[in-house]
Amino acid sequence: MGKQNLTLMTDLYELTMMQGYFRNKDRNETVIFDAFYRNNPMDSGYSICAGLEQVIDYINNLHFEDDDIAYLRSLGIFGEDFLDYLRDFHFSGDIYAIPEGSIMFPREPMIKVIAPIMEAQLVETAILNIINHQSLIATKTSRVCFAARGDGIMEFGLRRAQGPDAGTLGARAAMIGGCVGTSNVLAGQLFDVPVKGTHAHSWIMSFPDEYTAFKTYADMYPSACILLVDTYDTLKSGVPNAIRVFTEMREAGIPLTFYGIRLDSGDLAYLSKKARKMLDEAGFPDAVISASNDLDEYLIDSLKVQGCKITSWGVGTHLITSKDWPSFGGVYKLAAIQDAQSGEFIPKIKLSENSEKITNPGNKKIYRIYEKDTGKIKADLICLVDETYDENEPLVLFDPNEPWKKTKLLPGTYELRELMVHVFDHGNCIYHSPKVMDIRDYCQKELETLWEETRRLVNPHGVYVDLSQKLYDMKISLLNQMSQV
Repeated sequence: MGKQNLTLMTDLYELTMMQGYFRNKDRNETVIFDAFYRNNPMDSGYSICAGLEQVIDYINNLHFEDDDIAYLRSLGIFGEDFLDYLRDFHFSGDIYAIPEGSIMFPREPMIKVIAPIMEAQLVETAILNIINHQSLIATKTSRVCFAARGDGIMEFGLRRAQGPDAGTLGARAAMIGGCVGTSNVLAGQLFDVPVKGTHAHSWIMSFPDEYTAFKTYADMYPSACILLVDTYDTLKSGVPNAIRVFTEMREAGIPLTFYGIRLDSGDLAYLSKKARKMLDEAGFPDAVISASNDLDEYLIDSLKVQGCKITSWGVGTHLITSKDWPSFGGVYKLAAIQDAQSGEFIPKIKLSENSEKITNPGNKKIYRIYEKDTGKIKADLICLVDETYDENEPLVLFDPNEPWKKTKLLPGTYELRELMVHVFDHGNCIYHSPKVMDIRDYCQKELETLWEETRRLVNPHGVYVDLSQKLYDMKISLLNQMSQV
């Protein structure tokens, strides 16, 4: 978080490889690495990119301090010549990235690093750590928000997060994914996002009786009066006492601008329907009914199906930890090496007995293809950087795994948008990260470009990520060459 030096937040083998390249100076060629992922988390139909601002902070603050050098010396595996080189180390390469809040799909580069291999190798671990975590939480949040069908989702998970950074940066990612606020005050300060909260059961228990606790809270916070009603008995005590307080506020001429109750236990569908009836009959049809208690997208969806009357949700543990899917799975693979004589990038490919681990070679870019009539995503197209397309010409797409499956898009039926933006140019940051709430707004517009079938929680329809003919031919040629070795 913030402007901190995370240079040593790397795996040891990045540094030992760096020293190897340093000792063999002819091996420090400029290379291209792609950071991408192979499968959407939570079996979702999409993912959301988040964390780029922290990657930028990391790269901008990348340097070895005297204490870092001393520590590396103490390991006994690094020579003084290499340690002297690290004293003046800085990142001098280029970085391209999918902007935060963007929809993305498997196998397309989230981040592309073009740099001398020593530099490109060092930044691998931190880039993956940052992007993997925040993209995971942003994606989880978008699913929770989809299940809520327009209701507000508040992020309440700080006390259950895996440490301060995960709690605070996770709250940032949750806001990007669609939350309306967070309980995390530090996140509110750092990222200028709304902070929200009510009170705990201990507030009720610290007073002689529930009514007094509610009355005292309402007197202090009349414009944001959400009362927790399940400390003793929700329907026999909590809701009646809340109604009593709301009635007294109205009779005293206090505006009921934002008020209501929160349920934190029991059968939330049943209790919310009973509470709604009681509030309506008492003359408070606009009172909010919020709920918490180990919620996730599946439980919220189920409660909606049951006809619950909850319209505001506080989601904690399952969101901030992505409890059912704890890691994003992003990887960082070499895609090309620059020829020192010609300056051209020589494509590289990683083979595997597992076909999904075979990489896409070369210097690439991504086009998003939209259906012109609806504005919905038709497919993504990964191609080489020197390829261009004309929307006034037909476009043929094919599945790279089953290339006989082809789709022909006619002129006037589709639109193209290049996804990746230039972030670092020869070590200088040329990209300005938007504010978190602006990224959130952009993300909501991005989500509207997905078909409902892709957003559904179970067995979503996948969006095709196709290869251009030129890239596909390059990949097949490399595979054929490797199979002859």
